[in-house]
Amino acid sequence: MTTKKRVFSGIQPSGNIHLGNYLGAVKQWVEGQDEKENFICVVDLHSLTVPQDPVELRFQTRSLAAVLLASGIDPDKTTLFIQSHVTAHAEGCWLLNCVTPLGWLQRMTQFKDKSAKQESVGMGLLDYPVLQAADIMLYDAHEVPVGEDQKQHVELCRDIGQRFNHIYEEEFFIIPEPKIPQDGARLMGLDDPTVKMSKSLAYTRGHAVRLLDEPKEILRSFKKAVTDSGREIRFSDDPEKAGVNNLLGIYKAVTGKANDEVEADFANARGYGDLKVGVAEVVIEFLAPMQARYKALMDDPAELDRILAIGAEQAAAVSMPKLRQMKEIMGLVLPVSSD
Repeated sequence: MTTKKRVFSGIQPSGNIHLGNYLGAVKQWVEGQDEKENFICVVDLHSLTVPQDPVELRFQTRSLAAVLLASGIDPDKTTLFIQSHVTAHAEGCWLLNCVTPLGWLQRMTQFKDKSAKQESVGMGLLDYPVLQAADIMLYDAHEVPVGEDQKQHVELCRDIGQRFNHIYEEEFFIIPEPKIPQDGARLMGLDDPTVKMSKSLAYTRGHAVRLLDEPKEILRSFKKAVTDSGREIRFSDDPEKAGVNNLLGIYKAVTGKANDEVEADFANARGYGDLKVGVAEVVIEFLAPMQARYKALMDDPAELDRILAIGAEQAAAVSMPKLRQMKEIMGLVLPVSSD
């Protein structure tokens, strides 16, 4: 009998989750549910590192959970929960803060980039990767699927775990490995096919296809997609064809067809207008079942809360004992029952 590898994934409830997020991450989580033990966390505490409207944050947190469930995350196979529902994350972050050198955090690329754009920098922005390390290591995760922009954070998590193990002379933390998705579904912006489709830009009309967009909005976005002055609809290495390549890549990712099959589907197209409409139609059809399931979940908040409560209990059953062990190793007096 083999033990499944444990995987931890976190996603911020910032809204604007788009087709690229689904194909690059969520789809892999769904397909890997039988192969690995998955913990998926809606990281609402992380979202507080930038100003949030409380009402909007609560809505986006629930909405993201519903999107993940509607996309195929099965709560019977995957532990799906909200970060703030499991107090071990905040406590574990503090304990790890106490073994993390300040210089490690100050050299993080994302901190330097984001802090340079702000007049006042909150402590949460600096401490973000330590909370992320707690998220991961409290679950003894072996793997952390991340994009290239988050790889440095997982490497810091590894450094923190190794430092903790060295200081306390314990092989306590499993040192996780970053896993960069290797699939071909790297979707680029419809308004700029040289830039990766981004959540931070998804609020800009015409940049991305958001999973909850209405069909007419999806069609509008594709019709405005940047292409070139040509007419040939084929995959190409020519940088001038980046827009056409992106549209064909989206069609390929959604339909699961091979390159030659994709090109054959557009062999009789009259031009890029037909290409844009054709891609829009398959995307609309692809998203329709997920959108229907999402609406049903959002219309039944009691059921959504029930699923999230079970997920939080399952997450706490793993992370709280790990936190208690951390406290004991570090010399804290553990509470005992008064019964």
